[in-house]
Amino acid sequence: MGNLYSEYLSTTKVEEHYNYTKETLIIQETVSRQVASALIIILCCAIVVENLLVLIAVARNSKFHSAMYLFLGNLAASDLLAGVAFIANTLLSGSVTLHLTPVQWFAREGSAFITLSASVFSLLAIAIERHVAIAKVKLYGSDKSCRMLLLIGASWLISLVLGGLPILGWNCLGRLETCSTVLPLYAKPYVLCVVTIFSVILLAIVALYVRIYCVVRSSHADVAGPQTLTLLKTVTIVLGVFIVCWLPAFSILLLDYACPVHSCPILYKAHYFFAFATLNSLLNPVIYTWRSRDLRWEVLRPLQCCRRAAGVQGRRVGAPGHRLLPLRSYSSLERGTHMSTSPTVLEGNTVL
Repeated sequence: MGNLYSEYLSTTKVEEHYNYTKETLIIQETVSRQVASALIIILCCAIVVENLLVLIAVARNSKFHSAMYLFLGNLAASDLLAGVAFIANTLLSGSVTLHLTPVQWFAREGSAFITLSASVFSLLAIAIERHVAIAKVKLYGSDKSCRMLLLIGASWLISLVLGGLPILGWNCLGRLETCSTVLPLYAKPYVLCVVTIFSVILLAIVALYVRIYCVVRSSHADVAGPQTLTLLKTVTIVLGVFIVCWLPAFSILLLDYACPVHSCPILYKAHYFFAFATLNSLLNPVIYTWRSRDLRWEVLRPLQCCRRAAGVQGRRVGAPGHRLLPLRSYSSLERGTHMSTSPTVLEGNTVL
């Protein structure tokens, strides 16, 4: 056991593996690379803020404490943590990579795999919940909340195990010929295993949604109401966006398994595919709030409060002799609700 983990704190092991698998070890911190890193960090900060707003909305409003929204909240939590993991990955990439110890490298990459696993299992839980809701199957029983929490906890536990397997020993330390080109300290069989598991789960989710749509089309209108169908369309869009964003990254990992070292130059551009995959965590909250008016209103409520506070402040500092006339706004978020927006200043007959 001691020999297995003796190299985890070595400061030269990561450089050795990169020297074996990568095209070059020369990593120049050019202006373009720095700008790209800054943009990725900004993108990831947006991911964190968006998903945090969704989590706050789900937690604050009891209307969103149903199974469907709890699972969506779990997906938002995994996306939020993915944003944090991508920030850490970006800050520890480039020239910093070669100075990491293997245990630091495993923590950097493992966090991304854990959040990805949690997203996949969240999508599976959502698909099962939709199938239960449409098919009217009494799966949860009286202790529905307990079973939902157990399902969410189990998904995170499995994700931790999947993402932690390399640091527990399933890696290629001491076996360079089995190393992945994209992830030089991961063993190719591990990468293939994870991608296969994710692919099988995604196929199962697609099969569940096909089954759900068949039930809806062959049933009477009272089987699925308008709100249920809207939620079904929403989670179907979420699934489609996930597949579109992550399919290139999964494909590059499968190619990595099939290609001998230094034989597929496209593998050295894998970071572009993973950067594209991060868009998934950015788009998910946009889909939730776009498709659900209630959730949209709850998510945007803090911004509305800030706007009202700014309007009050504006009235306090209004110039003497000016008359404040509040306007009414009826946007798509405020149908049926009277909301006052920031006032317009009138000076005589002139609108400023």
